[in-house]
Formats: sequence, structure tokens, C-alpha cells
Amino acid sequence: MKFILAKKIEMAQIFDDAGAVHPVTWLLAGPVVVTDVRTKNRDGYDALQLGFGTKKEKTTKKPQRIQFKDVGLPEQVKEVRVKAPAFKRGDTIDVSIFKEGDKVAVSGTTKGKGFQGVVKRHGFKGGPRTHGQKHSEREPGSIGSVWPQRVVKGTRMAGRMGGTAVTMRNLKIIKIIPEKNLIAIEGAVPGRRGSAMVIRG
Repeated sequence: MKFILAKKIEMAQIFDDAGAVHPVTWLLAGPVVVTDVRTKNRDGYDALQLGFGTKKEKTTKKPQRIQFKDVGLPEQVKEVRVKAPAFKRGDTIDVSIFKEGDKVAVSGTTKGKGFQGVVKRHGFKGGPRTHGQKHSEREPGSIGSVWPQRVVKGTRMAGRMGGTAVTMRNLKIIKIIPEKNLIAIEGAVPGRRGSAMVIRG
């Protein structure tokens, strides 16, 4: 299994040799360092703890300075579940593990949109614009019948929108620039610019 941590940079377009245009998302991927190895005997599960980026020592708490003293101070730390990890603490992973044309899954957190109504959050049609309607153009309407005298769990209503973990699968790697640690993935990936991603192959 291939994996690396990345940061979203921007969206752009790339033309292939045939002249076709591909919408892509540029990601700054790695290099990442293995900061810890979780084992089933010690921790109850197998995983790798990966560190990405560099953080200033003065902005890092003392326990983290002690924990990462021999592998540097990472800006992001994430765990990736793997069976029988083939890496050890201090190993480095970079974009060279992927190649152009690979299909990958990208996990990230979607943009937070705050408290939204049912029209934007769930795509409700809203009420009619005529026949005496005054203030109900974007209202949800009825939320249930008389029985069971409560709002049924899962009823689509207004609420917080976005800010959830999403994984996009079967995305194609269009271009890799190893010397700059850049990966161009076809299509869109969740999150805003600068948000953290996990790429799995």
C-alpha cells in the first residue's frame, strides 16, 4: 500500500500530448517522516504515524519536543493504518513511490459553510412563489405527520454544513514533479487551499 501526506495548493489545467485539457488539483506531497510505528502487540493495531512539514521549536510544547527530538518537529501528524508496516522510525517517504497514471484515493476535510438552511444544505425546492406565499419561499415545510408526536431521527433539516471527512476514490495522477514534491491529480479534492490531505494508492 502506498501513502503520503499532502497539502492542497490550487486547481489548474494541464494539456496532454493529444491536446486534451485535464482539470487538476496541485498537491504538495511530502516528504514525510515516520515518527512512530504502532504494533498490534504494543498498541493493539498496526499503523504508521507520519509527520509532514516543519514547525518552529518555540511554538511547540515540551512533550512534543521530547517525542520528536530525533525526527524533527512536524507541522502535521497523522496515522495511517497498514498491515505489517515495512518502515521504521526515522524513515522518509516521498512522491517517488507514486507514478503518473496511478489511481489513488484522497482523504480530506470539506470546506465549512456554517449553519445553512434546507435549500442549500439538502437541495430542497422550497415553497411556491405565488398564491399568497409571503415568507415561505425557502422554508422546509412539514416535518412529519401527527404520529409519533416527535421529529423522526434523520429528518433533513437546517444545520451545520461542511467540515466533514470525505474520501474521493479512483482519482488519476496526471503529473508528478519529484524535485518540487508536487502531484497533479485529475479533478477536485475536498478542502480549501492549504488543507491537509492523505493520498493512498
